Amino acid sequence: MMILAIFMATLLIVMFLEYRGIVWHNSLFANKYEVKGLDVSHYQSEVDWSKVTRGHQYQFAYIKATEGSDHIDDYFEKNWTSAKENGLLVGAYHFFTSQSTGEQQARNFIKIVPKEEESLPPVIDIEIDTNKDVQLMRKEIKDMSNLLESHYGKKPILYVTYATYNQYVGDGFSDHEIWIRDVIKPPKLKDQRRWTFWQYNNRGHIAGIDAYVDINVFNGTLEEFNRKFKVGG
Repeated sequence: MMILAIFMATLLIVMFLEYRGIVWHNSLFANKYEVKGLDVSHYQSEVDWSKVTRGHQYQFAYIKATEGSDHIDDYFEKNWTSAKENGLLVGAYHFFTSQSTGEQQARNFIKIVPKEEESLPPVIDIEIDTNKDVQLMRKEIKDMSNLLESHYGKKPILYVTYATYNQYVGDGFSDHEIWIRDVIKPPKLKDQRRWTFWQYNNRGHIAGIDAYVDINVFNGTLEEFNRKFKVGG
């Protein structure tokens, strides 16, 4: 009985710490990757990027810029500027919706996000419901992707859940790199496709950010990351 009581007490402590974002089980699997980064939006409110970067744990930050055809994230400009000033490689992401065309959404993004050679490729965040017209959604995503690539000279990365990957992306975007969300276990796409970024933690607890924050890894070494995204030249 004593052993069982100790086990249950330990389990409760671990569950509490994970709930608070102090520990995260997926970190056991993510720790082998050399390159880590954050993605942030207005949900994190004010971010003190000098504190975020103090321990040199993170190499990049993806920052929400836009959503749909007209929404602009209130903290985008400040996050973009401050994260760069504190040494992070930055990129911007757009939250895709089914309420407007891909062209309209691309124009919204282009209006806000600077065209900078040293930034990461734009990201289209696809978390729409899976009950939409598949062919229509693929068309709108492709239209947006083509416009962003034409403007920025970089093919967008697609952020997906397993549901949106299987429904909209897996069969139609073989030339795009994938950023997969899996906060439970190491990611595995059904077609064995290689992923580029993995969001492994959605309850990160780090200095400089008062709210929970998403933490990600790059699928490769630091040298490969720098070469791929032309860091330092």
